[in-house]
Amino acid sequence: MSETIETLLDESRLFPPSDEFRAQANLNDPEIYARAAADPVAFWEEQAKDLDWFEPWHTALEWHRPFAKWFVGGKLNACYNCVDRHAAGPRADKIAILWEGEPGEVRKITYRELKDEVCRIANALTSLGVKKGDRVCIYLPMVPELAMTMLACARIGAAHSVVFGGFSADSLAERTNDAQAKVIVTADGGYRRGNVVPLLKITEDALSLGCASVETVLVLNRIGTPSSEPRNPKFRSWGDLVLHQSTDCPCEPMDSEDLLFILYTSGSTGKPKGIVHTTGGYLTQAAVTSKWVFDLKENDVYFCTADCGWVTGHSYIVYGPMANGATCVMYEGAPDSPDKDRFWRIIERYGVTILYTAPTAIRAFMKWGSEYPDGCDLSSLRLLGSVGEPINPEAWIWYHEVIGKKRCPVVDTWWQTETGSIMIAPLPGITATKPGSATQPLPGIVAAVMSEDGRDITPVHGALGYLACADGRDAPAKGAEVGGILAITHPWPGMTRGIYGDPDRFQKVYWDKFPNHYFPGDGTKVDEDGYFWLLGRVDDIMLVAGHNISTMEVESALVDHHAVAEAAVIGKTHELKGQAISAFVILRTGASATVDELKAHVAQKIGALARPDDIFLCADLPKTRSGKIMRRLLRDVAEGRALGDTTTLADPTIVRALKDQYEDKEG
Repeated sequence: MSETIETLLDESRLFPPSDEFRAQANLNDPEIYARAAADPVAFWEEQAKDLDWFEPWHTALEWHRPFAKWFVGGKLNACYNCVDRHAAGPRADKIAILWEGEPGEVRKITYRELKDEVCRIANALTSLGVKKGDRVCIYLPMVPELAMTMLACARIGAAHSVVFGGFSADSLAERTNDAQAKVIVTADGGYRRGNVVPLLKITEDALSLGCASVETVLVLNRIGTPSSEPRNPKFRSWGDLVLHQSTDCPCEPMDSEDLLFILYTSGSTGKPKGIVHTTGGYLTQAAVTSKWVFDLKENDVYFCTADCGWVTGHSYIVYGPMANGATCVMYEGAPDSPDKDRFWRIIERYGVTILYTAPTAIRAFMKWGSEYPDGCDLSSLRLLGSVGEPINPEAWIWYHEVIGKKRCPVVDTWWQTETGSIMIAPLPGITATKPGSATQPLPGIVAAVMSEDGRDITPVHGALGYLACADGRDAPAKGAEVGGILAITHPWPGMTRGIYGDPDRFQKVYWDKFPNHYFPGDGTKVDEDGYFWLLGRVDDIMLVAGHNISTMEVESALVDHHAVAEAAVIGKTHELKGQAISAFVILRTGASATVDELKAHVAQKIGALARPDDIFLCADLPKTRSGKIMRRLLRDVAEGRALGDTTTLADPTIVRALKDQYEDKEG
């Protein structure tokens, strides 16, 4: 991490909006920040009025830390706002979803057609006994039916829990059981780099592990191979159940605080957290940030490369853009299948105007070479976005120059599953951007930099720079940066309403760190212009390819192997993925296992995303006298840094021996 910080500290390039872009931007008045700061609650009320409400709210915000309620008493439906209001108006024949499968199939679905398909799925779910308040687990590849099923659940008031199609049977079963899902919606398979992902087989394996709440598994025919025909009596064919349903299904009026979805993310205890999002506040912020940050306009063709198994796909493929009536590109497969120009061919083929992707992908594109994008016509692009982790300045500049041809604003966005929507990002018609910085909190969002001991050390800015720090200390020197831990200090509409079924854990993880402030777990610095530079996780959650993975979850998977006695996992800096997983493993006496065998075991237990890059077999681990593993020292070993303080170790010689052995292995 130290090299990343040094790069950020040295970055001084500034990219203001062009006069042409500023003139046409949805937001181009800098005073919006002051208006929002004067009364954030009233500001968000104004934004909520852009949605269609069945009944108005009577109270904008009820705040009883750590639980917020927004637009209390208001009733609406997320599916109605994303589909029906467009299908009934001038956007009825506008393309809503422009889908391309990895093998090359193309589907163009209008808002009118989308409404019919969503109603059929909603009626099918209702016929299976799904009702308001029930949970539906969705385990599908990136096909239009994934977005449609999410919207169908919202239509009838059932909460969806989307599980990423790369997760294993264990992970699927764990998430299904925690949510007590009544139905699983899956497919016979999906495509990834020319290979079939056997989703149906994984689902069968999950059921064999015990999913007592599941009454039915609805199976979409994506691959169509005979061996993938359902073999379990709980399985129902999509073709038999969905296709003949009525296209008439009324939207369920939902209270603003009714559950919209649960999305599981890794937790520091190893047990995934079911992040809860409700309807009114979440949809308000997803919709307005789509319009603001991407400068989303009626004729845009918007391409977010995320999977709907992650929150980015929820907020910025489905709910945010579709609430604005956008045309959204969905792509099923990998960016290098059949060749490394797949994304660029998609942009060229469909005239994509907005691209939202991850630094992990951008660094891979850089590694593959500029000849791939240079061989395609990218002239339709007008705005570029980055999401998932801090983007290093070199990748930002490459993105700006090679993909954007120096004419597209780059909006680097910070947010997380728990925040629901973008929190810190430039407004492209207002903000001068800096490579590597997410710039400033959006209007209506109040962020701070906290010291480890809980002091608010956020710099207070004036027209000429720093005036002071929030805790009363003198202003930092000109050009200095103030570093610490990021906190959000005022409720916002899209904030999670908790961890499903575990309010105590919600309080402990997010609210015990700082009095009255939300703790997202990230480090940050603020420069003399008030720009935030996100520095990654401050706890033991690794950020791998833009996705949070718990060290404890990987350690648990390793220890599950019969030969493993103990394991410690850390994130190691990786030029493409941001962080790679490195594991230090102690084998049981007399047992044996190969490194490849252990890597495969983790992939089987959790999913391929959690497969360690390195596993180091060792005799012992550095521990404190109380038995705590010192992962900080393991990071020092893996990063090749000088060892930090070892005085608290029970046996200081262990870490030095590990360092010698690790260097021998790396050499």
